[in-house]
Amino acid sequence: MEKAISYTRNKVAALLALLVMFSTNARAQSSGRDITWLRDIYNHRNTSYEGAMAGVSNSAYVITAALPMAQLAYGYGWHDSTTKSLAWQTIAGLGINTVLVMGLKYTVNRTRPYDKYPDIHPYTNETDPSFPSGHTSYAFAVATTLTIEYPRWYVIVPSYAYAATVGYSRMYLGMHYPSDVFVGAVIGAGSAWLGYKGNQWLHKHRHQHNISNTN
Repeated sequence: MEKAISYTRNKVAALLALLVMFSTNARAQSSGRDITWLRDIYNHRNTSYEGAMAGVSNSAYVITAALPMAQLAYGYGWHDSTTKSLAWQTIAGLGINTVLVMGLKYTVNRTRPYDKYPDIHPYTNETDPSFPSGHTSYAFAVATTLTIEYPRWYVIVPSYAYAATVGYSRMYLGMHYPSDVFVGAVIGAGSAWLGYKGNQWLHKHRHQHNISNTN
């Protein structure tokens, strides 16, 4: 178990270092192409969909919590060891995602676009830093988790379509720059993958341990 934790910690540290390097240009971008792209989306949106986009955006955290809870309930309720293992894999990925997102938010400490540009009027005011988009990261973490755990096209396609819509909604609502959303998507997908690889390592370690005990 300690080796699995160490493995995951090292991978998280490597990914965080890579993302910090990428984010060094985030503040500069906010005065260049990033704000131009955001304005293209924000100023040409159909405002009649604002309520729907807000609903999609707000659902990200609900779905993020619902997935592992449903897996745990089914796994332990029906004594399904596979689903229980997948549930803890999901939780591990979401935990990694949380560490990365919160670490970057307060390391980069990027100002929200609506706090810097008066022509951007957000759907609601959020006080935490802008980079990266937490809603997007969790949506992509869930989509990638579902893709890994239930690799069927009818799971993969709607999962990523939903995640992409969440990302778009964050710009549509004036909450984030495009680079916030892009990096959030990368973090979410990468965190889910790290959770999967950690779970694989743990199962391999347990299997080898059982074999050694048998011999």
